[in-house]
Amino acid sequence: MHSLLQGVNNIFNLYFFLIILRIFLSWIPSIRWEIQPWQTLRQITDIYLNLFRRWIPPLNGLDFSPIVALIVLQIVQSVIVYGLMTIIR
Repeated sequence: MHSLLQGVNNIFNLYFFLIILRIFLSWIPSIRWEIQPWQTLRQITDIYLNLFRRWIPPLNGLDFSPIVALIVLQIVQSVIVYGLMTIIR
């Protein structure tokens, strides 16, 4: 059961990393989002990020919604991992 806990935690960490990668790549103006692997990265991360973009508008051209999305992801990760840990014990 410990491997299940590690697996869930690793999935959250991977998604966190993908969002960070998406944020850094958005700073490169010449990136072509319609080609692979960038298109897949954008599709996977925008599903989650668009939830926050609806509620947090850009300020002076800067999108702060990914920061809130990452904080919420970390909170959800902590709650789920802690919940699984208590269930497994």
